[in-house]
Amino acid sequence: MLKSLFHWKVLVNILLAVVVFTGLVWLTFRWLEIHTKHNQEIPVPNVMNKSVHEAIKILEDQGLAYKVDSFKYDPKYRPFQVLNMFPKPGARVKNSRVVEIRVNPRSWSKVTIPDILDRYKGLAFRRLEQVGLKVGDTIYEPSIQRDAVIRMLYNGSELKPGAQLPRFTSIDLVIGAGPKRNIAIPNVVGLTVAEARAIIGNNLFEIGLVEHEDGKGDPHDIVYYQDPAGGELRDQGMQVDLWASKKSPAEMSGKIAQLNSLYRIKIDTTLPPVRYEEIPAFEEPVFEAPVQPEPAEPKPATPAARPQNNTTGTAQQNGTATRNRTGNNTTTPAKPAAEPTKPAEKPKARNVVIE
Repeated sequence: MLKSLFHWKVLVNILLAVVVFTGLVWLTFRWLEIHTKHNQEIPVPNVMNKSVHEAIKILEDQGLAYKVDSFKYDPKYRPFQVLNMFPKPGARVKNSRVVEIRVNPRSWSKVTIPDILDRYKGLAFRRLEQVGLKVGDTIYEPSIQRDAVIRMLYNGSELKPGAQLPRFTSIDLVIGAGPKRNIAIPNVVGLTVAEARAIIGNNLFEIGLVEHEDGKGDPHDIVYYQDPAGGELRDQGMQVDLWASKKSPAEMSGKIAQLNSLYRIKIDTTLPPVRYEEIPAFEEPVFEAPVQPEPAEPKPATPAARPQNNTTGTAQQNGTATRNRTGNNTTTPAKPAAEPTKPAEKPKARNVVIE
């Protein structure tokens, strides 16, 4: 077996196989060098701070491909100025290598306008700042929506939610200033319901009840009655009720008279006005200083009645009896009358010390 392996024919075949394999490897690498242009590198030109059009022309002249991308907007640089590139200037690359260049955009990137209509102005301001927009002028106009955003304006044109504007753009806001007071209500009698709606809405009043005679709700019916009447003073935002019919107001005189009896009540102004006085619900207590009682004056004592004859006789009898007992002629005197009652003493004042 070893002799057959070292036979000259076998060795020749092995040698030929090695030569063929080596040739194939050399041809492969040679083909790769030609295909990849090995050792044919060129330096990347410097296109920094040039305009994008100049940078593209320079790269094309060098046989390099390019890819343009926008960079973050910087107002310190010119629009479409090259701010960065890869590979860096001076790097050696092969021909047809793609060079990425980033340029300064013309303006800020666009943002979507949020829906802030009918929102409170404080919330609307914060919402715009969150997306990168600024609030310009604030214009107030009469509206029943006090302090609410009614419209958005940009350069005098009305903006709708969802539109796009560059970041940090200033937009103007129209804000409601509240309803006006004592505004004359427009007279819409004789107009169609559609025309009446437009006029009442333009004057910042609202449509209330709309009663059609036939009940079909045709907007072309003619208004023959309204409440409140045209010319009356009301605050903006109040409702105006309408009655409409196919007929003219002159043909609806009977219905108008009936409605007048309900909604046009006349008040007799010749009567004196009624005066209303407020009556307190309870009387306020009055605090007075206590009054000391005055001492009662003493009544004069009634003198005792003098004894009559019978009394004298009794005394004589008493005297006689006394004389008989003592043997003397002295008579015992009668008892004196009762003494008068002394007046009551005044109460002494007491010193009260309050600490």
